[in-house]
Amino acid sequence: MNGPQQAGFPAAQPHAGGYANNGGGIGASHSGGHGPGGESAVERTLGSLRSLNPIDPAALPAPAEPQSLTIDDLYRSHRMGMVRLAILLVDDIASAEDVVQEAFAGLYKQWGSLRDTAAAIGYLRTAVVNGSRSMLRRRRTARAYTPPDPGTARSAESLAIMSAEHRAVVEAMGELAPRQREVLVLRYYGGLSESEIAEATGLSKGTVKSTASRAVAKLGDIMKQSLS
Repeated sequence: MNGPQQAGFPAAQPHAGGYANNGGGIGASHSGGHGPGGESAVERTLGSLRSLNPIDPAALPAPAEPQSLTIDDLYRSHRMGMVRLAILLVDDIASAEDVVQEAFAGLYKQWGSLRDTAAAIGYLRTAVVNGSRSMLRRRRTARAYTPPDPGTARSAESLAIMSAEHRAVVEAMGELAPRQREVLVLRYYGGLSESEIAEATGLSKGTVKSTASRAVAKLGDIMKQSLS
C-alpha cells in the first residue's frame, strides 16, 4: 500500500497529541494558527486523528494472496477500523455498522477475483465510502428522518478517546459537504495518499487535492465561528 507521503501529501509524523503533517500541507495557506512547518492548527488536529485508527497502513504486512487468508481474518483485523471510518462519514454507530456489514458481504462475493490483501482492503474501503454515500442519500430523501442528536450521534467509543480539540474538529467536519468530508477522513484518519483517495472516492487526483484544500480552509472558518 502506498504511504500518505506520496502523490502530494506530506507524511504524518508523531507528536505530542498523535500525528501532525510534516511541512506545508494541503490547505495550509488558508487556515489560521500556522505552526513552524507552515501547517495550520486545523491540519495539526486533523493529523492527530490518525492515532485513533486501529489499523496503521504503514504497519500492514506485505500483500498476500486472498486465498491464503479468510474473510474471518480480515473481519477480525479490519472491522473496527472500517466502522470508525464509517462513523466519521455517517455520524452514528448503527448506520456505520450496517455500512460495514454490507461492505464485507460484498467482499465475500468478490473474494475470488481479488489479487491480494491490499486489493481486498481497497475494495472494503471503497465499499464503505459508497455505502456511506448511499446512507446519506437515503436520509435526505426520507421524510421521517430525524438527524441524530449531536451529543449522542457518534458512539461513546469513537468520542471518548478524543480530546476536546479532536471532538471539536470532528463535529465541525459534519458541516462540510459530503465529498469534502470523505477526502479529509480518508487522508487524516485513513492516512491515504491522493492516489488511494482517488481510487476510493472515484475522483481524479487533481479533484482530491483541490477538494482537500477547500475543505481544510472551510473547516478552519467553521471552527473560528464556533469560538467567536
